[in-house]
Amino acid sequence: MSENPFYRLAPFIKEFIYKNRWETLREAQVDACRVLFETPNHLLIASGTASGKTEAAFFPALTELYERPSDSVGILYIAPLKALINDQFTRLNDLLREGGIPVWHWHGDVPQAEKTKLMQKPSGVLQITPESLEGLLMNRPNAIPALFNDLRFIVIDEVHAFMGGDRGIQVLSQLARISRMAGCSPRRIGLSATLSDYESVTKWLAAGTRQPVEISAPQGGRKLRLSVEHFSFPDARDEKGAEQLELARQSYFDYIYDYTHLKKALIFTNSRTDAESAILEMRRIAAKRGERDVFHVHHGSISALLREETEAALRQGPGPAVAAATLTLELGIDLGELERVIQLGAPYSCASFVQRLGRSGRRGDAASEMIFVTPEEEDEEAQLPARMPWSLLRAIAVIELYVREKWVEPLAVRKLPVGLLYHQTMSILKSMGEAEPDDLKEAVLSLPSFREVAPEDYDDFLTYLLGMGQIEKMDEGSLLIGLAGEKIVNNFRFYAVFKDDEEHVVYNGTEEIGSITTVPPPGYCFTLAGKLWKVEEVDNRHKAVYVKTSRGKVDTLWLGAGGDVHTRIMTKIREVLGDTALYPYLAPSAAARLERARRLAKESGLLERSVLPAGGDSMFILPWAGSRQFRTLERLLKNNLKGPLNLRSIVPMEPYYMVVAGKTDAETLEAEILAESTATADPLGLLAPDEAPYLGKYDEFIPHDLLRKAFSLDGLDLPGLLEVLKQWRRPR
Repeated sequence: MSENPFYRLAPFIKEFIYKNRWETLREAQVDACRVLFETPNHLLIASGTASGKTEAAFFPALTELYERPSDSVGILYIAPLKALINDQFTRLNDLLREGGIPVWHWHGDVPQAEKTKLMQKPSGVLQITPESLEGLLMNRPNAIPALFNDLRFIVIDEVHAFMGGDRGIQVLSQLARISRMAGCSPRRIGLSATLSDYESVTKWLAAGTRQPVEISAPQGGRKLRLSVEHFSFPDARDEKGAEQLELARQSYFDYIYDYTHLKKALIFTNSRTDAESAILEMRRIAAKRGERDVFHVHHGSISALLREETEAALRQGPGPAVAAATLTLELGIDLGELERVIQLGAPYSCASFVQRLGRSGRRGDAASEMIFVTPEEEDEEAQLPARMPWSLLRAIAVIELYVREKWVEPLAVRKLPVGLLYHQTMSILKSMGEAEPDDLKEAVLSLPSFREVAPEDYDDFLTYLLGMGQIEKMDEGSLLIGLAGEKIVNNFRFYAVFKDDEEHVVYNGTEEIGSITTVPPPGYCFTLAGKLWKVEEVDNRHKAVYVKTSRGKVDTLWLGAGGDVHTRIMTKIREVLGDTALYPYLAPSAAARLERARRLAKESGLLERSVLPAGGDSMFILPWAGSRQFRTLERLLKNNLKGPLNLRSIVPMEPYYMVVAGKTDAETLEAEILAESTATADPLGLLAPDEAPYLGKYDEFIPHDLLRKAFSLDGLDLPGLLEVLKQWRRPR
């Protein structure tokens, strides 16, 4: 800009900056002012946590609303979590009180009276989740023009959290529907802290519009303090082994306790089960030592009230306060001046690592600090690949890729999202009431994410829905929701496109503790919110479980599912094993374990060949492939090679290795894999004729042939597998 952008901002924003004693605008904020004040373009702000992205988006957007008030909601803010909306709602209220611009938020916890006020006089800023926005578009179509006819900006927070999944397709569909129904052309502002592949993100952000996307990506050097500790849990084959295992577990949890209990700290885990067991152990140690219980649990199955108490303890309380969390605290909720982040195990992706690392060091020039604590169940008599410390190796790979190379996983967008095709078809038909088949087809296939769907495939899809009773055809030919479809569309769970298992709410007296999906019978014990509970009564009719505190055993009520791993991470693990480099962030125990793993890798030859004899008629396959390519190889083996090679079993240990047994040898198996993968031109050839696997929540409503086509494109990656196989015999 030709002048300091500060002077272009609305008076109440300048006053906010003065009160907060900011000496200057940050780089992202200057960039945002230039793009939003001087161009008609969309904007992507990709910068680290605590870099002022939210203010960068809102300062110029709110200035426009202040100078030229909108006749409807002027700014629509879409976030992936209700907690993130609540957090930003508080921050924006403070900012906007003087500007006279109202801020509304809309989700399941917002009172109906507040929603009614907005509907009566749409204005200002609306903060919403995709699920609540879906409900608006479906159930209040006549209100959409008044709500959004003068919509100027759409801010999409944590854009990376949407892009790679079905919710991203849902959001793009919603934006197109809003523009169509309300006759508006808002500019889009995407916010993210974990991007490296800007091309795919800008393409996604601009989908369905004509404006280009400008990028603000300040590099900003952040100080990092990283360390990796390793704990070995020996196999308890006898009484002595059991004693050693108990001592190792005690040492592991004592370490976590000692490094957190006097601080404001977050303990990230990869599953709700791990978060629960960690805090249960922390509380036991605190009680044993006669020290304060400062521990909390935060994940999607904890009640909203308890989650808010955890956030308040971390953000506002005097401390110390320690919370174990899954991805619910990975996104951009401001938790104040956290002193330490602990990661149990290793994240599955660099993107997750960056998000979790960014939870600490958010104030001033404080360093972002993360301690990886990688436990390993070690058994010297296990199969060769099982003796590799995969979690430790993944931790090193993730650190090296991000810190040395600034690499983060590129975001993949579904090519044929057929489950979403059902979801948006039913949502649009519900909002229209009834529609001519051609009008419905035009309304759906014109959405950005469905332009690759062939018109004839959509006709077959509608015929399939008619046969299932999901939709009905009137005598005059128009379509409406059928009786079977009404049961699905009229359930609040329809608003969400992600899978959500039906849950029972857990009560201790009248206090809601959280929810569980696996319900134990009365008398059994389980852990929730880091405490032990004994089931007293199960009310299946009202989906409720009544409990009391207990000291009994612990049952796991969630089945943990690991995340997908990118091929680049597996390649880096292979490099780490074959290298001699020393990593300064490894604690002595971790460095010693890495050295043992390197020695075993060299002696066994597992870095030289990807198919190894394992004794008897068994073989190991180490493809060094990401999760999707690993699954593609698994299907190639099961559907194309199992019969011809007389393979009697194929056991995958995704994404690290497979154990294959049968009447062949390692040389032949490797050669056949290379030959068959080259000969397979169509990924449909990796599916059995009657096989049509599901990828999403609504795939059961998709015709067989279309489902097969979608899985071959989005569930498998034959080109990616071919690239992996090229490296199998590379010189070392």
